[in-house]
Amino acid sequence: MSWLVYRLTNSAFLLGVVGFTGQIPIFLLTPFAGVLADKMNRHRVLIVTQTLAMIQALILAFLVFTGTVAVWHILSLSIFLGLIDAFDMPVRQSFMVEIVQTKDLGNAIALNSSIVNSAQLLGPSIAGILIASTGEGMCFLLNGISYLFVIVSLLAMKITSRKMETQTTRVLKGVREGFSYVFGFTPIRSVLLLLALISLVGMPYRVLMPVFARDILHGGPDTLGFLMASSGVGALVGSIYLASRKSVLGLGKWIALASSIFGIGLIAFSLSRVFWLSLFLILLSSFGMMVQMASSNTVLQTVVDEDKRGRVMSFYAMAIRGMAPFGSLLAGGLASKIGAPHTLMIGGVSCVLGSLMFAAKLPLLREMVRPVYVRRGIISEAASRVKRSTNSTVPPEDLQ
Repeated sequence: MSWLVYRLTNSAFLLGVVGFTGQIPIFLLTPFAGVLADKMNRHRVLIVTQTLAMIQALILAFLVFTGTVAVWHILSLSIFLGLIDAFDMPVRQSFMVEIVQTKDLGNAIALNSSIVNSAQLLGPSIAGILIASTGEGMCFLLNGISYLFVIVSLLAMKITSRKMETQTTRVLKGVREGFSYVFGFTPIRSVLLLLALISLVGMPYRVLMPVFARDILHGGPDTLGFLMASSGVGALVGSIYLASRKSVLGLGKWIALASSIFGIGLIAFSLSRVFWLSLFLILLSSFGMMVQMASSNTVLQTVVDEDKRGRVMSFYAMAIRGMAPFGSLLAGGLASKIGAPHTLMIGGVSCVLGSLMFAAKLPLLREMVRPVYVRRGIISEAASRVKRSTNSTVPPEDLQ
């Protein structure tokens, strides 16, 4: 879609606008969707959202194949998909605990990320070839067809319905309760704020990839495909590493470290004018991005109360995807004024500063999370007492 917009308009600003319109519904609606995720049958909601997403992709394919596609079509369909995602994301994240045991949750989240990033590795490479040979329409058509497999898989699942609350809670009251819970518990608030910062200033690097592919590295759609594929490799390596971990303990340290890796990678990528070096740097950046996001997801899923899970994951979706439209708009506007490289450099520096602030809070966050992990059996009470009695020079591992 980004390549199509850039081909039609040659405007970095409109790249940001399309990114904004596609994701602003997530920012506005996910808190309400989170309340529904705690109240409704998540399995059925996912079937509906995936069906609507398939229809959106097929409409876009039809418009491109018939040669009638215009920027306003893309903007409208981006908003439509954003509305779908606003409900799909918190429900999908909350649905994980219904099909995976708690002790395997961290590995399941990482494996899910590896599946997503395997597709991200192969998809852009194939898409670059398809765009060059047949145009963008075939990409949208295959995307639409792919939803059939998702829907069939969902229909094949036999899910034991979880216990629903008999008490009816108004949506606005539910949103207020979720907001108070999220921002009243420092570990959840800190993780979400760092995620929001990364999404605002770091994630828009994807929006600017067509500019780097064509104007900085002097390539075409195949260059864009290789850059996005390299991004997929980095994210895949990060998710495989997390999937191999045997415990959620230690993820706090990785959240801070991975955020710094992401920021440093973006800074270096913004300075590169060599294709192979850019491939490596975007791989490094994506590794940091994936480890930071998946680690944050795992920590949130293991500390949240079950009756608030949908609402917390709605704020997670808002932090990742809800802040992105503002980042896309900001990146597109800045890139049109100061250039894409300088825009990306500012984002990378901001990510590094955010990671340092989070790292400074880690000792406090560990202390606050430890009782939750003891209560849920992630660490034993005896181990917790030992850690409290040890010298402060030996840091506890609860969230390290």
